[in-house]
Amino acid sequence: MRGVTGVRSAKARRARVRALAKINLDLRVLGKRPDGFHELRTIFQTISLGDTVEIAFTPGRETAVDLEDAAAIPDNLVVRAARMAMETMDVTGRVEMRLTKRIPMGAGLGGGSSDAAAVLLALPVLAGKVLDTARMIELGGQLGSDVPFFVLGGRAVGIGRGSELFPLPDSRASLGALVAPGIHVSTPEAYRMLSPRLTSESLQNKMVNFQLQAWEPASGVAAANDFEAVVFEQHPHLANLKKRLIRAGASTAMMTGSGSAVFGLFQNRTEVTRAITSLGEETTFRISLVSRARYHAMWWRALGPHIRGREWPPRSRYLR
Repeated sequence: MRGVTGVRSAKARRARVRALAKINLDLRVLGKRPDGFHELRTIFQTISLGDTVEIAFTPGRETAVDLEDAAAIPDNLVVRAARMAMETMDVTGRVEMRLTKRIPMGAGLGGGSSDAAAVLLALPVLAGKVLDTARMIELGGQLGSDVPFFVLGGRAVGIGRGSELFPLPDSRASLGALVAPGIHVSTPEAYRMLSPRLTSESLQNKMVNFQLQAWEPASGVAAANDFEAVVFEQHPHLANLKKRLIRAGASTAMMTGSGSAVFGLFQNRTEVTRAITSLGEETTFRISLVSRARYHAMWWRALGPHIRGREWPPRSRYLR
């Protein structure tokens, strides 16, 4: 790989990694917590759509973190992640990064969180240091509630703010169509509109239905995203997209996160093609569900020259 942002030093260690998006296969909002956040129950799933992060580390006496075209994405999480990782590892040097975005921003796909997790996974390997899973999850939680999930990948239940994670068995590699209509949905506003509807009466049903989804997705209980109730009222076009995916034959169709992306899962490529064709005027992506095993294998391949064995998180061969 050519040098990131002009790095030419023979001492620089470089990697080019993919930061995958996620969808929520189920999302229930239970109520407001004492800390002001909302209590969630969700099922995260990594998908094949992803950004690319190129990262180079050069040992040095001082620390500098540079992101090419940083002004294009203000307060980018990858810079914050790199600084936190360097400080936690107690290492100095120059970190240079280039971020190529493909995951639509503000669509409920976790792109910024995945980019940050990619830095937490890659930088210790290049720096020859160790950040174990627990420490990465702790740092990730400080950056955003979705970041810890991307340290692990695959399919997982998220509770609390979504950062307390429990693995679920991976399912077969379902295929899907993802629609990103470019509508901005304010997550704080979505919570504000949803809060008055969170009654104790509906809480028990939500819990039972969510447990059935987690334990037995084929139980006949429909998956749900609680945000749809308020977001679809504000943006009827998103409700229409979901209906169009169902009409195209999707076995499951749902908004992800607080929106605005909507996905549909299908039985085969032919159905996906038919659905995407029917949505010709929309920005669409072909996706597949990425299992935890496939997620880890992707990382081992990307960091291959710099790691030893197949451990998780990837372990640097420069460790002394």
